[in-house]
Amino acid sequence: MRAYLKLLVLSSLIFTIGCSDDDDLIPNGDETGNQQEFRGPRYSDDYSMISSWSSRNSWNLANVHDPTVVKDGDYFYMYQTDASYGNVHVGHGHFPVRRSRDLVNWEFYGMAFDHVPLWVKDSLNNMRSRMDPPLPAIENPEYGFWAPHISKVGDEFRMYYSIVVINPIVGNNSDYSWTERAFIGLAVSRDLASNLWEDRGMVVCSEPDGLETYSRTGPHDWSGYFQFNAIDPSFIVTPEGEHWLIYGSWHTGIAAVQLNPETGKPDSWNSLEDYGVRIAGRGNLATNRWQALEAPEIVYNEETGYYYLFLAYDELSVAYNTRVARSKSITGPYLGIDGGNVTEGAECWPMLTHPYAFSGHHGWVGFAHCSVFRDPDTGQWFYASQARLPENLPGVNASNAIMMGHVREIEWTSDGWPVVMPQRYAAVPETDINKEDLVGRYDVIIKSYDYQKIQNSRTAEFHSDGRVTGALSGTWNFDEEKKRLTIGNLELIVKDAWDWEASPRKTTITFSGLTSDGRPVWGKLRE
Repeated sequence: MRAYLKLLVLSSLIFTIGCSDDDDLIPNGDETGNQQEFRGPRYSDDYSMISSWSSRNSWNLANVHDPTVVKDGDYFYMYQTDASYGNVHVGHGHFPVRRSRDLVNWEFYGMAFDHVPLWVKDSLNNMRSRMDPPLPAIENPEYGFWAPHISKVGDEFRMYYSIVVINPIVGNNSDYSWTERAFIGLAVSRDLASNLWEDRGMVVCSEPDGLETYSRTGPHDWSGYFQFNAIDPSFIVTPEGEHWLIYGSWHTGIAAVQLNPETGKPDSWNSLEDYGVRIAGRGNLATNRWQALEAPEIVYNEETGYYYLFLAYDELSVAYNTRVARSKSITGPYLGIDGGNVTEGAECWPMLTHPYAFSGHHGWVGFAHCSVFRDPDTGQWFYASQARLPENLPGVNASNAIMMGHVREIEWTSDGWPVVMPQRYAAVPETDINKEDLVGRYDVIIKSYDYQKIQNSRTAEFHSDGRVTGALSGTWNFDEEKKRLTIGNLELIVKDAWDWEASPRKTTITFSGLTSDGRPVWGKLRE
């Protein structure tokens, strides 16, 4: 049913529109290292005028949804859910691909699949025939293609992908029957530039646990039929060489299942235990089977010795926000910054992203479902996700259906928590920032959790005598070598950045940090 709802939300947000093919959204960067000469991205956040399929070579990061990123040779490759403004991707294949040398300029690179793998329908109907009582085959399944994840394993790239079957299990009304299973499959490639994939079939599927029937009492019956919802895969190899698939969404939480390193699949599906163990949930796990979290991504940071579990909370069109917990073990328990046991259902803190708006800008909502990756050449960590324009923006048809890819740097606090930087990555040259450079007025957002509400910035002023007033208060100090700004116990990481909200856009100074209870603090120098 979660599969049905997600498709319904995407479909309800997307409209057919008239487009112009003339706009060029490719940003123009200058690698001189001189801030005064740097020319960063200039393209509009509203790409509706070039959203047609014929304009795809000008999309850059337009129409990005649920991205996954990996580097192969000179290029970063990004794969994603089938989604686009106006549904212009329909009929052109599945799992859109784009690539970039610098994480700023992205070239549309086609689709990874040109058809639905045959095993999906065969597996679905084989399972239906073995139900008690047996159910008839679905001759023409409706599919959704969602949220792939790509990693390099040895000499090959493994892409775990989601294909969901939208049809109700019985009847034609999804208010009175759960929708059919979701499947996670595996495809491999040895050369991403070739865009050639060998499909290796099913890895795991949504499996009923017998605690609920597939019938629903009505549209407000959310007691899920499946144990784990087999969407949103991610993959990790532990330092000990174990291979794990992390997956799940809403139905009873997030699962981790160990894989055979050679096959990339579990060794068997003979029992429910073969589908994994729960590593995260939300709320009372004994009674709550509809948990409003999804999109798990685990990375291991060898510098801290922790596994970090990134999660997307809430519905995807507006309220979407990113959380993170950490553990010394791949299967948990995952604990938040407040000590809450997320594996046992505690609310996850810190929060890393939330709907927001800096001064003078419409802001962004639906800001989650991330890919966390590291540049193997520089060691820099990055966060990539979609974000949407807010609802009902004047002059933009179906503005909330505009989904732009956001790539941002991740930095790490001194106590080992990740923070996401306030501005999208633009390859701004780093400069030597000194204390005098920080004096001025800032737009600051201290993000509290507010369901479906945009967090707006307020003004803080950093004075030359070391005082800070306004949205932040106290005495500030700056470590020029570490680029750490402190206000009392609040630690803020300072970086050069591109001011996407300014008109015209320009370089600026930004900072990011966390309050002691895990609320993100974002700031950028206004003047």
